[in-house]
Amino acid sequence: MGSGLIWRRSATAIGAYTAALLGFASTIVATRELGVDRYARFAAVVAAMSFFQQLLDLTIEEALVKYGFRYIEAKRWGRLRRLFEVAIGFKLLGGALASLLLVALAPFARSLWGAGGVFVPMLIAATITIAQAPENVAASAIILRGRYDVRGGFLALSMALRLVGIAIGSVFGLDGAVLGIALAQVIATTAISLAGVAAFRRFPRAASERLGDDIPGLRRFFLASTLASSLDSARGTLGTSLVPTVAPIRQAAFFDNALAPDTGLAAVSAPVRLVLLTEQTRDFEAGRFDLVVRMLRRYIAASSLLMVVAVPVFWVLMPFLMGLTYGTPYRLHATAAARLILIAAALRLIWGWTKSFPVSIGRPGLRVVVQAIEIAVFVPLLLVLASRHGATGAAWAILISTIVFCTVWSVVLLRLRSGWRTTGALSS
Repeated sequence: MGSGLIWRRSATAIGAYTAALLGFASTIVATRELGVDRYARFAAVVAAMSFFQQLLDLTIEEALVKYGFRYIEAKRWGRLRRLFEVAIGFKLLGGALASLLLVALAPFARSLWGAGGVFVPMLIAATITIAQAPENVAASAIILRGRYDVRGGFLALSMALRLVGIAIGSVFGLDGAVLGIALAQVIATTAISLAGVAAFRRFPRAASERLGDDIPGLRRFFLASTLASSLDSARGTLGTSLVPTVAPIRQAAFFDNALAPDTGLAAVSAPVRLVLLTEQTRDFEAGRFDLVVRMLRRYIAASSLLMVVAVPVFWVLMPFLMGLTYGTPYRLHATAAARLILIAAALRLIWGWTKSFPVSIGRPGLRVVVQAIEIAVFVPLLLVLASRHGATGAAWAILISTIVFCTVWSVVLLRLRSGWRTTGALSS
């Protein structure tokens, strides 16, 4: 393994982990500055914004990476250019649709959540979906250059800007906190867009070429990725938005901060998943199936060992950590939920390959099927259990649906490997 590759992977990890720490700091600042009641409203507004953004975020960046590497291997520079032209149009459309839905929901948010003071923050949040729309297209151009380390750096920059925005805005209340996020997003998107354009211009120049016979495959890939992202958004963002519809809104604050183990462990695997997406897609397109499976095995083994050690430690420390970071109310009312989510998050980390692997092998539809099953289990359970047990009930819904998710994916992986061996795709 060359020193350059080691450096890029290390830099990616540094950027992703820095972003996670800054995001965690943003949550602490908002929690401490706004107090339980205002933070509950803040969490509900941000969760609604994130949910609609991901629901209507026409997810074409996965197709950009998959087909982008294909066009690079084939030196089809005209099609690569056209692919990016189509992508930016779809992303802006998705951001605009999400913004319109948030504006439409704003007048009804008070009756939905049983709490006032959320109308203006919802309108401000509607601007964030448009501001963020071009970000992942620019990031895809950077990844196609093999510079996932640069992408990691921009993740850290984005979260640093968000921390500053929340820290300053929270002084002026809920409206100011959401406005701080919006302004931070505008700056972050501008910065990565400039870098993305620079990365794309390093490819050979060519006139835009129609995608031709790739259109049916791209359309299927695009629709599957969009559906998968929409379903994936439902676990955390929809959960935080739904809890106050069946329980007191304070439970949304407890549930949102109980998600800290999920956020933290997702951040642990984020740089590895970015590396997997880039390198497994490149290896698969080049026909090196044995390398694809080898990386998958290593990831599962390493992540399982890490969780066996980490989960018992954080289980014991959870009451102390919740009280230290968020305060006494969260230690008393969010610890049980956080412990349940810790187990679910550990399982999600071990099965973290499920986000990148289907994209790498050109089967994003697998994500749609499995995540649809997960959400079909999660939403009814959340509504029933949260109405009876608040944040703890919602955490049980996450854990049970996560176990279902992991079980189904295990069956899918075994069937895929069996099929590859039968066709001789694997050499080891």
